[in-house]
Amino acid sequence: MLNAAAPLANEPLVRVQHAAPGVFRLTLNRPKAYNSLSTDLMTALEAELGRLADLPEARAIVLAGAGPGFCAGHDLREVRSLADDAAKRALMAQCCRLMQGIVEHPKPIIAQVHGTASAAGCQLVASCDLALASDEARFATPGVNIGLFCHTPMVALGRNVARKHAMEMLLTGELMDAPTAVRFGLINRAVPASELDGATLTLARQIASKSSHTLKLGKQAFYKQLDLDLGEAYALASEAMLENLLAADAAEGMGAFLEKRSPRWLDR
Repeated sequence: MLNAAAPLANEPLVRVQHAAPGVFRLTLNRPKAYNSLSTDLMTALEAELGRLADLPEARAIVLAGAGPGFCAGHDLREVRSLADDAAKRALMAQCCRLMQGIVEHPKPIIAQVHGTASAAGCQLVASCDLALASDEARFATPGVNIGLFCHTPMVALGRNVARKHAMEMLLTGELMDAPTAVRFGLINRAVPASELDGATLTLARQIASKSSHTLKLGKQAFYKQLDLDLGEAYALASEAMLENLLAADAAEGMGAFLEKRSPRWLDR
């Protein structure tokens, strides 16, 4: 969490780049404010994610940050300026909607993290399906240091790392280095800063080469089964598998495998 500065008026709050076939990169663009999540930035990010959800050319999405860091959490100047409880409640509801929207998004979303991801910025990383980081990156949920426990980041964090690791981050507020974030399970891997763009794009292109329909079904089922007991989880997975087996891309994929050729996805 950092105090925010205003972005340049003529620059988009979220930069959109068609980075490779099937891959779009969304870059948070409040670099002077360490990409803190103002209402306007969250609105812009929600809008772009919504647009890419329906864009056939978008098969995988990379989420990055401009400037010296990934995301410093909420914009504290904005938070302090909110006049009443209703305005504060609306801000928290928007943040929760954004994070849920990432989990429920039909396309795989990969966080590309450099610098620091703290508080709601750390929540953003935890909400993405995958995360790669520079080996110099740092992560924290430092709300306790200013008397404000990271309650909403706690939700995403607690669903990605072991309970005691999550509590260590939440109760101490200390910065965690990238190797520890890998060990905790917050990110998939850390790479040298000079290799971060390339490594993230390679992973995104690999994912984008799959059937987008298959990935959508799989992502939905994965998150739904997490909170079910074992029997219910297997029942849900069986139904999802049946739906997948009846899809055109499953027939194409199995046929391509047996005929030793590359599949031609129909994305249905």
